[in-house]
Amino acid sequence: MTATPTRPTSGVKVLSLPMHDPRVKPLLDELAVEYSTRYGNLFGNVQDELRRYPAEEFAAPHGALLILQENGESVAGGAFRRYDSHTAELKRIWTHSSHRRRGLARLVLAELEAEAVRRGYRRIYLTTGPRQPEAKNLYLATGYVPQFDLDADPEEIKHLAFVKKLG
Repeated sequence: MTATPTRPTSGVKVLSLPMHDPRVKPLLDELAVEYSTRYGNLFGNVQDELRRYPAEEFAAPHGALLILQENGESVAGGAFRRYDSHTAELKRIWTHSSHRRRGLARLVLAELEAEAVRRGYRRIYLTTGPRQPEAKNLYLATGYVPQFDLDADPEEIKHLAFVKKLG
């Protein structure tokens, strides 16, 4: 069982938004830069990757997209979609580059997990890329179980998969 983290700052608001909401745009814009900088074309065109899943997959009743806002600025966020009838798949976990190392990603995870439980999911599945050690370490520190050999070269694995039971 995971403890809910303390809010990093008292002014942080959690918003559940549709993908087309303008407050989501900073997440997608900075993810494009981040993916491009870290991966180049390793996984294909960055914009194609960000558009791979239709927005409806992140909408209720099977999905959710959450944004953390502070003083009217989108500072972190993430989403989930239905993976199977008991499993939500986390996607697009993001913290704005100028707001990192404040516990916001942990808060996003906790909020997404809580929402997934409210939607009836009992498990979370996610993948992260080999060039995101911060993400890998966050998932390990918050109770996610790796579905790959931690001693293997992440570049050879490509998609680092994790699962976590909820509740």
